[in-house]
Amino acid sequence: MALEIQRIRYLPTQEFTEILAESKMAGFRAIERLVTDWETGINRFDRPGEALFIARQGDRILGVCGLNRDPYIDSSQIGRVRRLYVMQDSRRQGIGQILVYQVIEVAKFSFNRLHVRTTNPIAAQFYQSLGFMLCHDESATHTLNLTTTHSDRSLQ
Repeated sequence: MALEIQRIRYLPTQEFTEILAESKMAGFRAIERLVTDWETGINRFDRPGEALFIARQGDRILGVCGLNRDPYIDSSQIGRVRRLYVMQDSRRQGIGQILVYQVIEVAKFSFNRLHVRTTNPIAAQFYQSLGFMLCHDESATHTLNLTTTHSDRSLQ
């Protein structure tokens, strides 16, 4: 079955059961926050420039990644990569890369810079491999300038 990347405008909560359970077991609370924030209306990735993507294979969600206006910066020109998670048995297959590239492509229309924050050294290396640079901002560990072209990066 082929991998499918979808931009979603509603959260298929029942389909998130497996990814939510796995992420909680791994100590990664971002998917739990994604579901809670969606259900309460705090964050539905529906403001101008925002988006939420899932990677699925059939009925199974393998990964998720979102784009928000950066809530920690007083600028409408800075976006933030949020809630990236790929199922453990689906890692190292390029799914995270594809999801982040989708976010980058959408972000180019609304933002001139993307931020992300991670305390995980493996995630830090991952973002750096995608062109994000280390930064010393209180609210971000990495930044990506969107005003330069990223046409050399393909959405495989």
